Amino acid sequence: MNSQARNDNSLLKPLFALALPTFGQLIAEPVFVLVDTAIVGHVSTSALAGLSLGSTVILTAVGLCVFLAYATTSQVAHLLGAGRRREGLQAGMDGLWLAAAIGAGLAAALFALAEPLCWLLGGRGADLQQAVVYARAAALGVPGMLLVYAANGVFRGLQKVRITLAVAVAGAALNTVFDVAFVIGCGWGILGSGAATGIAQWFMGLALVVPAVRWARAGGASARPRLAGIARAGGDGLPLFLRTLALRAGMVATVMAAASMGTDVLAGYQVVNATWNFALNILDAIAIAGQTLVGAQLGAGNFAQARCLTRGAARIGLGMGVVVGAAFALAGLVAPGAFSPSAQVQQLASAGMVAVGAGLPVQGWMWALDGILIGAGDFRYLARACAAASGAHIAALLVLAVLVAPQLSSDLARTVALWVAFDVVLMGGRALANALRVRTDAWMR
Repeated sequence: MNSQARNDNSLLKPLFALALPTFGQLIAEPVFVLVDTAIVGHVSTSALAGLSLGSTVILTAVGLCVFLAYATTSQVAHLLGAGRRREGLQAGMDGLWLAAAIGAGLAAALFALAEPLCWLLGGRGADLQQAVVYARAAALGVPGMLLVYAANGVFRGLQKVRITLAVAVAGAALNTVFDVAFVIGCGWGILGSGAATGIAQWFMGLALVVPAVRWARAGGASARPRLAGIARAGGDGLPLFLRTLALRAGMVATVMAAASMGTDVLAGYQVVNATWNFALNILDAIAIAGQTLVGAQLGAGNFAQARCLTRGAARIGLGMGVVVGAAFALAGLVAPGAFSPSAQVQQLASAGMVAVGAGLPVQGWMWALDGILIGAGDFRYLARACAAASGAHIAALLVLAVLVAPQLSSDLARTVALWVAFDVVLMGGRALANALRVRTDAWMR
């Protein structure tokens, strides 16, 4: 084995050591959605369609704040890599205070605006009513969700992710218990699903914030809010917010296109989207591990090792994408029955899962490079690239929904066309942009 291969292997061992527990932590939120989908899907088709709309509102709003995790991870990792431990921990505390402030305001806004937001997504009649009930119940847990993001950023930057795994497992278990109790035991329907999610998110947020604060104070950081530090954390995260805004706009446009094609297509979309979010986190775990390690290497000025990690993470992402994509497509042949008793919805979900599975290898490669660029702090480029891909995707969906879908002979054909556009335009466009960037040295500077 040559020295380059040995160096690759030595750097990839810590990547796997971080990726495995990170995956366990990441799947908490998709597990929430999967459990909600499986239980609510047996209430009624309108409840399942309403869950698709209501959860899109909540996950879009919360997902826009994922910069709280990514930016905090990058900042803490860079500062620790440079030997500035107290400053790194202080950056983590600033992120927690920013999360608390944004979470309180966002929860109030989502509760008040749930109905018009769900209506804008295409909700009408019973679908809209179900969506609003879920969105308002789940909105109460939004501050807890954002505290989880920021606290995860602290622990990832410290490369101590086992605690995030333990809390994620406990939160998923708690959500499942309350989901069954509220939806089935108490007969609350979709309201019970939203309430269960909110309670679980608050539990996870508090369970992570308390040890994060103790760790920061032990390292010499102040637990008091510092306006300058909070403002700096918000400013650093702004390009990542814009990047995520562009991505979420593309995802919301996909929901709207599905809603325009009818309740069955929208219900089938929800099954595919929920399972995709679950599978995606296997790939995102590689990305986040790479993000943490590359951030530390760049903070220490080790550019050669950072590039070596980039090559290794990209190869692993591609390989995992092949494995996950094949498993996802195969699951599409049998799994949809667990989410809906409707034969039509099951058929549409199966077709969508096969189409998405075919695109997961490219996604695995793309997400790995995405994590690397985030770890390098290349936020502005990511914002521009994601905006371009999302804009192209929205334009393609407009053509599909207005001109192509009415000419297609069945909901099955419309569903396949919807997910092929997602694979090729949104995810493929981002993969191309990331590949072009890492061919240069600009992202490391």
